[in-house]
Amino acid sequence: MTTIAVVGLGAMGLGIAQVYAAAGMTVVATDANPTMRSLAGDRLAEALAPRVAAGKLTPEARDDTLGRIAILPDAASLAAADLVIEAIIEDASAKTALFAQLEGIVAASAILATNTSSLSVARLAKGLRHPERVLGLHFFNPAPAMRLVELVAHDGTSGVALDRARVLTVAAGKTVIPCPDRPGFIVNRCARPFYGEALAMLEEGRAAAEIDGAMLAAGYRLGPFALIDLIGADVNLAATQGLYDALGHHPRYFPFTMLKRRVASGHLGRKSGLGFLYPDDAAPAPDDADDIALRIEATLVNEAAWVLHEQNLPRKDIDTALRLGLNFPRGPFEILDVYGKDDIRGTLANLARNAPAHLAGRYDPAPAIAD
Repeated sequence: MTTIAVVGLGAMGLGIAQVYAAAGMTVVATDANPTMRSLAGDRLAEALAPRVAAGKLTPEARDDTLGRIAILPDAASLAAADLVIEAIIEDASAKTALFAQLEGIVAASAILATNTSSLSVARLAKGLRHPERVLGLHFFNPAPAMRLVELVAHDGTSGVALDRARVLTVAAGKTVIPCPDRPGFIVNRCARPFYGEALAMLEEGRAAAEIDGAMLAAGYRLGPFALIDLIGADVNLAATQGLYDALGHHPRYFPFTMLKRRVASGHLGRKSGLGFLYPDDAAPAPDDADDIALRIEATLVNEAAWVLHEQNLPRKDIDTALRLGLNFPRGPFEILDVYGKDDIRGTLANLARNAPAHLAGRYDPAPAIAD
């Protein structure tokens, strides 16, 4: 039997525990906060209740899943774990300290995985006795519903650890996409233009509701502003600022003033009650909806092409990651196949001609587009 351990019982940690338990694996979990530990069982039952009510899960299967998850008092209780996934606060010092503690608890063969969405896995592994067993398993929220997991290897991660983590996570029903230990991995980096170009248009005077309406008409489940409102403007700004800093303040990751103002005002989206759109909906698609969609999609294609140039990942993996990680209707290279290089290159060139000085270089085409 394989034992999966989860450290951190917030929404993400609980969701990860549910994923592996639902697949028949034994799960042990803990949290430094005793309140989180005491409420975990009830919160898991509440999370499964809608599926039971909808007839998608039998009461017996629910009870089996809950019965496979044991909430333990502390990390010292996780000695039997074969794979430990941390889902604690997004702070490098806290994660590194936890891994150092776990090294003295779990077997030398156990894998240590981080669910970080933004931190360097190599940095988290540095200084450990067995850095070769450290890797990233980046789940997307909500973990039980979102199919994608990014499998992140730093330069020293062993092939054995990667294979084992992949096999276990595929067995839990996830689509696992390998990616290198680079800022933003695949999804968070490639997604930046979806938000950023919408914010650029907002600062040019376009209405958020019209921009979202155009993207809904193009087949997206949520427009960029509705998506920011869903995840939180503060979370979006932190991710954007992190990439901006990590990638040399390149204008492709510019943190726009309108986003900073939303965060400063406390209008963070659904969690604060007011966002770029929330509680309102997108407007009907404007007359130039196709132009709006082409502008955003051209920059999505270009960012993916830069990732391809730098990291030499399979195009299909990038497409799959964006479709599954963000529920996009198509991946960036599928978009490229629809429009063709000439339209994408022409759109980028037009945007470059009209870009303000602080965005100079934002629309430079990647080699695969420029050729």
